[in-house]
Amino acid sequence: MKDKAAALFLTLSLNKMKIFTKILDTDLPSGAVSETISLSFDERKRGRLKITTDNGNDAGIQIERGHVLRHGTVLTNEHADYLTILASNEAVTTAKVDDATLFARGCYHLGNRHVPLQIGEGFLRFQEDYVLEDMLHGLGIHAVHEQAPFEPENGAYAPGTGHHHGHSHDHDDHSHDDGHHHGHSH
Repeated sequence: MKDKAAALFLTLSLNKMKIFTKILDTDLPSGAVSETISLSFDERKRGRLKITTDNGNDAGIQIERGHVLRHGTVLTNEHADYLTILASNEAVTTAKVDDATLFARGCYHLGNRHVPLQIGEGFLRFQEDYVLEDMLHGLGIHAVHEQAPFEPENGAYAPGTGHHHGHSHDHDDHSHDDGHHHGHSH
């Protein structure tokens, strides 16, 4: 897999394509111009990607793996070029639910299956899956197929979600022999 990434990087470099390597953690600088690229959720999960921008320019994305590029994320490179990521429309299933208890049941059962899930004001959205649609139907939730941007939740342990255990799991700095149980094993 490393060989493929290195070959992609070399190919892009030799062709003088713009290669975007850094996620900008501030707003786009005043007066800066940014190209755009519309990508599906599955594409936005990849750290290495050869792309054609919405303006038709060939480029590459080569960022640290594990990042999901969200709609509006801006990438940059060593030449101060900018690329704004847009969430493209894709085939999704959307369920609109007005009843709070039914909404919670739908979230619970979909979350229990560990599928990427977008939760919005009164709606659930996931990539098309007939088994999941049938499950929601069995709960009394009507779902429809549509083309829409898909921006699922990051997950409880993803960077930037604020999850902290409140103590270190490094056993050099403390003991768990404190008379209570943390609910997890080491």
